[in-house]
Amino acid sequence: MNLKSLLLSKDDRTVRVLRRVLNDLEIDVEHCSTLDSAMRQITRQRFEAIIVDGVNAAESSSVFRGAKAAPVNKRALGIVLVEAPVGLKGGFEMGAHFVLHKPMAVERAKASFRAVRALMKRERRLQMRVPVEIPVECFGAGRYKAKTIDLSEGGMAIHFIGRAAKENTLRFSLDLPGMNGKLELHGELAWEGNGDIAGVRFKDATDEDRNILRQWLNSQLPEPEPNDPPVSCRLTDLSLGGCYLTTNSPFPRGTRLILSIKAGDLEMRAGGVVLVAHPEFGMGVQFFHATSEQRHQAQRMAKALRDNEDESPEVQVEPDGLETSMPEDGVVMFQSSTSEGAVNEDALVDLFRSEFQVPVDTFMQRLQKHRKAAAAP
Repeated sequence: MNLKSLLLSKDDRTVRVLRRVLNDLEIDVEHCSTLDSAMRQITRQRFEAIIVDGVNAAESSSVFRGAKAAPVNKRALGIVLVEAPVGLKGGFEMGAHFVLHKPMAVERAKASFRAVRALMKRERRLQMRVPVEIPVECFGAGRYKAKTIDLSEGGMAIHFIGRAAKENTLRFSLDLPGMNGKLELHGELAWEGNGDIAGVRFKDATDEDRNILRQWLNSQLPEPEPNDPPVSCRLTDLSLGGCYLTTNSPFPRGTRLILSIKAGDLEMRAGGVVLVAHPEFGMGVQFFHATSEQRHQAQRMAKALRDNEDESPEVQVEPDGLETSMPEDGVVMFQSSTSEGAVNEDALVDLFRSEFQVPVDTFMQRLQKHRKAAAAP
């Protein structure tokens, strides 16, 4: 089943270019030329991406707000096309995740949308729910019994048997049919239905648990969808908290990433999130440090990259979903490696957070100043 996108644009040239690009990438396009028609489609169909020509800022903002308010499209990737004077700042203010510049050329657009397609696939898989009834034990202040209604990589719907849990955060234990051992996951109640029905959002699952769950879910699908190949990048800047990677196919801001490096005989992986994205140029990534496992992975990654910086280690990234909140919304993703709760300042990550809306040329000048300051004795 092809990915689906909605495109709102009155510009015939833009529509022609995007139809060609998205068709080559096997992404279906539902084209709308008016705001009213786009809003109707958003409430009736699910789209993995909503693409808006940002010539009218008020209309563009309305479309993105409408998508977030529509249950079927609240996690759709928002992409806005802007003229140079509007820039990144204007595009983000409209509510987009990704800002692309007009006029669009076919090859440039294709490079940007390759990363977008990989993220669209990952988001669809995260939301794909398998109807299944599996006994679940829930542990919090009390102990509860439940059974699943459906299960996905990102969460599950459950039916409590007997009394329902009152606390928001719980540990869940379940046996996946055909898999050895119990799967132990932490999660929070994301919604409550009538009576004893609830929705669970998984939190801070280990790589091993995520792989087990992903493997089982794939085994339940008639035709599992293959992932797109990882995106190769070149490392230009590094700190304990994050790194800047150059690539002509950066991922949108807010994309959770899995970073993999190969340096000599060393291979390792770590998680992060894109804080700044420059189409056709690169992206600034903050390493995840929320759990002890994430901190350990990030520290090993940063040390290996520093130790092998002269050898230009191979860095590859693949998407792991889209963040629903970003650091400026109050989410702390970088924590001190020496104190479980203390927030540690990191100049490179602070630059990503504060300068994500400035033009790429301005950002590169400030990044160069950061390099000089970091290199000073």
